[in-house]
Amino acid sequence: MFVTGRLALALAVGVVPLVLAGLAGYPAYAVFGGWLGLCTVLVAVDVASAASPRSATVTRRVPSRTRLGEPVPASVALQNTGSRTLRALLRDAWQPTAGAPSTRVPLEVPPGERRRVAIPLLPRRRGELVSEFVVIRSRGPLGLAGRQATHRVRGAIRVLPAFSSRKHLPSRLARLRELDGNTSIQVRGQGTEFDSLREYVRGDDVRSIDWRATARAGTTMLRTWRPERDRHVVVIIDTGRTAAARVGDGTRADAALEAALLLSALASRAGDHVHLLMYDRVVRARVTGVEGAALLPALTDAMAPVHARLVDTDWHGAFAAVRTLTTRPSLIVVLTAQDAAESARGFLGAFPDASRATSILVGSVTDAEITDLARRRGSREEVYLAAAAERTLRDAENVADAIRRAGGEAIAADPESLPPRIADRYLELKAAGRL
Repeated sequence: MFVTGRLALALAVGVVPLVLAGLAGYPAYAVFGGWLGLCTVLVAVDVASAASPRSATVTRRVPSRTRLGEPVPASVALQNTGSRTLRALLRDAWQPTAGAPSTRVPLEVPPGERRRVAIPLLPRRRGELVSEFVVIRSRGPLGLAGRQATHRVRGAIRVLPAFSSRKHLPSRLARLRELDGNTSIQVRGQGTEFDSLREYVRGDDVRSIDWRATARAGTTMLRTWRPERDRHVVVIIDTGRTAAARVGDGTRADAALEAALLLSALASRAGDHVHLLMYDRVVRARVTGVEGAALLPALTDAMAPVHARLVDTDWHGAFAAVRTLTTRPSLIVVLTAQDAAESARGFLGAFPDASRATSILVGSVTDAEITDLARRRGSREEVYLAAAAERTLRDAENVADAIRRAGGEAIAADPESLPPRIADRYLELKAAGRL
């Protein structure tokens, strides 16, 4: 049962006869009791006249997946199996981040008929969005009160990352096709693929002579090599406390997801094997052994429910987990935020040894507002803020220098620029024959 604002208005109207009764000399408590009793009778009649909301059958229509920021055409269907016309208010119990309308939807369903109500959703957060029940309020003819019932009809939708950096993919794929068409790059050495045989020319490295082919051909034949095409790309996304910081309209973790998706899409088209690891103190998400068109759906599905945790990341455990993914020559891309020397000690202490066969990139999301603050000198307060901003920038550069001394490469950019910059660096490594 529930009551409406009309009942409160009716009780307020009772003040008028109460005042008139007091002026006429009648006992006020008797008049008030009579008016209260009349309202109670009207409420009982209204509730008894309302159709039973439990006689309704509720079903849902909700897509299983959507991308962040995209509208979702969800709906609820209500069928009246009772003998009275159901005049109801319907409320779907989505959490606020689902973007469902906050108002109750009025509808009228005659006996034996069915109505479908649109519940437009606009998710504002990644992960699992769930509505466990639908509440139906059946109003009486007077509108003073009615019946209420909760129908346990579960609806769930997984909100995937937006992948707004997809707009940079066509131009990078065009550059990748140019690299694939460039057959002039011939590299000799371990860890490369055999390309073809050709006749020996004075000045060639005699260690590349193929003696068996020479015996068959009757002339000196030389092996040529090309960079391996099925290299491994390992992406580590830091889900520790530094990833929870807000930068622009999202968090650092959201920007890291965008960079990982763009790089993975590009590497997959290049024929490389992509591995994903989201880690803080334990593995939060892991994707490996997925190739081709199934890669991006697997990545977005694994990323969707993972959010930053307010804990310090165990970098020794993170890099140890990388070694369980592959032991082949690879590109390791670490997406984290190491901009303070004190907090970066654990990261730098666990930093793996880079080699000619393994390249390590460290991508960090920067806040453009800090750079703007460092330039302002308009007031005393802005001078102090500029000094703090300059110290933050200097600390970040010191950490980047330490990464470079350890054999890695640091790339820092704002959330919009970081994904294409990492993709461009991947293409540069491809062009140089290091991938």
